[in-house]
Amino acid sequence: MPGAPVAGASGPQTLSPAERYALSKAKVAGPLVDDFRQGLGFDLDPFQIESCRLLEAGNSVLVAAPTGAGKTIVAEFAVFMAMKQRSAKVFYTAPIKALSNQKFQEFVTEYGPDEVGLLTGDTNINPQARIVVMTTEVLRNMLYAESDLLTNLAFVVMDEVHYLADRFRGAVWEEVIIHLPASVRLVSLSATVSNAEEFGDWLQAVRGDTEVIVSEERPVPLDQHMLVRHKLLDLFDGTGEATSSRVNPELMRIARSTGAPQSRNRNDRRGRSGNSAHRPQHTQAPRMDRAELTDLLDEHNLLPAIFFIFSRVGCDQAVKQVLRAGVRLTTNEEREEIRHIVDERCRTLLDEDLAVLGYWEWLEGLERGVAAHHAGLLPAFKEVVEELFQKKLVRVVFATETLALGINMPARTVVLESLEKYNGEARVPITPGEYTQLTGRAGRRGIDVEGHSVIQWRDGVDPQAVASLASRRTYPLNSSFRPTYNMAVNLIDQFGRARTRDSLELSFAQFQADRAVVDLAHKVRQHEESLAGYEKSMTCHLGDFAGYAALRRELSDVERSGAGRADTQSRAERDSRQKKITELRRRMKSHPVSHCPDREGHARWAERWYRLKRETDQLVAQINNRTGAIAKVFDRICEVLLQLEYVQSDPQGELTLTPTGKTLKRIYGERDLLVAECIRRGVWANLDPAGLAALACSLIYEPRRDESDMPERFLPRGPFRGALEKTQELWADLQELEAHHRLPGTSPISVGLAKPMHEWARGASLDTVLFDADLAAGDFVRWTKQTIDLLDQLQNLSDAKVATTARLALDLVKRGIVAYSSVA
Repeated sequence: MPGAPVAGASGPQTLSPAERYALSKAKVAGPLVDDFRQGLGFDLDPFQIESCRLLEAGNSVLVAAPTGAGKTIVAEFAVFMAMKQRSAKVFYTAPIKALSNQKFQEFVTEYGPDEVGLLTGDTNINPQARIVVMTTEVLRNMLYAESDLLTNLAFVVMDEVHYLADRFRGAVWEEVIIHLPASVRLVSLSATVSNAEEFGDWLQAVRGDTEVIVSEERPVPLDQHMLVRHKLLDLFDGTGEATSSRVNPELMRIARSTGAPQSRNRNDRRGRSGNSAHRPQHTQAPRMDRAELTDLLDEHNLLPAIFFIFSRVGCDQAVKQVLRAGVRLTTNEEREEIRHIVDERCRTLLDEDLAVLGYWEWLEGLERGVAAHHAGLLPAFKEVVEELFQKKLVRVVFATETLALGINMPARTVVLESLEKYNGEARVPITPGEYTQLTGRAGRRGIDVEGHSVIQWRDGVDPQAVASLASRRTYPLNSSFRPTYNMAVNLIDQFGRARTRDSLELSFAQFQADRAVVDLAHKVRQHEESLAGYEKSMTCHLGDFAGYAALRRELSDVERSGAGRADTQSRAERDSRQKKITELRRRMKSHPVSHCPDREGHARWAERWYRLKRETDQLVAQINNRTGAIAKVFDRICEVLLQLEYVQSDPQGELTLTPTGKTLKRIYGERDLLVAECIRRGVWANLDPAGLAALACSLIYEPRRDESDMPERFLPRGPFRGALEKTQELWADLQELEAHHRLPGTSPISVGLAKPMHEWARGASLDTVLFDADLAAGDFVRWTKQTIDLLDQLQNLSDAKVATTARLALDLVKRGIVAYSSVA
């Protein structure tokens, strides 16, 4: 084999010239990578080394790898590189505040508090630092404001970049990628998506010098099991590799024996009495309860474990169930450490709020090594659960799927109680991508030799379908980008209309649409070739056969339109239809080609031509709709902004902002234009701070599907009601205007949380507010923090009266559990 080492030989003579060159290049190409590796205390995987070397060589990188594979090492190397330079800065963006807080703490530990900052909208710590962790929205706002903090920016890390598929927030990722200065290198970290190369091609097109690194290998292998009755069975026979092994034959035998839902064996009475006709016809094999399963996992050394339950109530009930059963997974020393950590982290919570928050029950679960984790939990409680789980003090967590997003909380085992979840309308199977994301939590790198997933058996389940779900699969990353009013005025102010239009054409949404257009255009070309052949075949030497075929088709349509309707038509309608049929037949009979001996042969080709032409026209319409689709939406937005005088046009057609347009520049969110209109028209001028907080909350609040709006008699009294009525009238006017310009509108304003927010701003107790809101503490905090984001925007606007009221409202709302911060 050429170039292979020869037995007994040594040194570079055993390598080919090309191999010797590559080896020497590898040694000198990345001195910083080598320094970085030496300081880690463990070696890097090949994809991490390759990514770091590309960064050091001056490229941007897109790294797509499974959960837990160690993508963030590449981001940490970018931070390491920046800190080796004299004044270079690095921004680390994350999609959720919890992940931002986590990365902030990690960087503070590594580089010290003076070098690290945190910006998450409601938290502002050391923004001048060289390493700043922030949410993506904060960076987008910096770019539009041309912030001084962008000076010396060398790297931007976009963690969980696949979030750009999120239909509510995804556009922000694309805005940042498009508008970052060209000198900034981008480190994009993504889950394994099936079209990573396509996304990389787009990054190359808009950023230049971008390399794609894809790793599909889990760092810790995953053993997959099904829990049948009281027995753990491997899902796969043999090696356990889903891509190369067959389903465990024992599972297939069990599936055949249980089959579809069926009645219980008549001999299996289990001590029950009563007529069998009244028993459920789908009784399934007995399932282990959660306490028994916890004990089983403990016996098999499979803890710590995360049980994914697709319901918040289910998570809370599961904790109560295992505690009632007497489960205890901690020692006396561990319980003491847990109490110390909880006391330290929760010391700022008010004593009178603890009972309302279920603090004592929550603490009892923690002391016994069990907890829930879901969006309804108070953020302070969630952070404590995450910390204790990472310290191996909490050993069983019952969680909703939100835990699978971003937070560093791996387990030895992941348990899936069901492979279906409620999507708000119906119970639907989880997707292969969701399964991969959930089971990605199984296996702690550097701790576990393998991770484990456990699926609880249900009668009627198809093991083959489960195996297919569990096989290594990925999901596509599709853009959710669309221009907004705020985006339009910011870009027009910076670049002008023409350049803005061009920049929007750079979006990933347009890139994907254009790629689809290539396929459609290819089909159109094929169709056009076929049409030319059909046209040749229907050509008649006696005249225009296409015209004759059109008459035949029109006659057929008229005849069909009257079939079966004679009883419902008036005599005049029947006479008119008959007259048209007679006229069409006369014209056909007098047409020159009607006497052609091959007339019917020509007609068959004409019909084929017509059907294909109709299909081709539809494809062309699709192409026209997709080509420049984003820019067309931008043009419609500009027409709305012109009509409402947020922008004005000069004789050359260039747009500039009016004073109200400059106000709109600083308003972000789904209802940016509505907020700007309310400010311009003075709709909120007479509101007191509590009223403004309630109205701001109504603009951001999204009710549950089953939630009805609050009756007017329960709404806050005074100026609030008048301001709300005028705001709703403005919303209706904007809906009509947007419909006229073929733009999507926004959902109706929801006042479901207006009264509780009004009470909270007036100093009501947490107990009162949560009762009136009928919300979990975590939900109330989340909506309140979004209200704070909007009030923060209002306090910085030029309208002095509203700005002053917003500042007062902020002070009133930001108290108690809302003011809690784990990083302050």
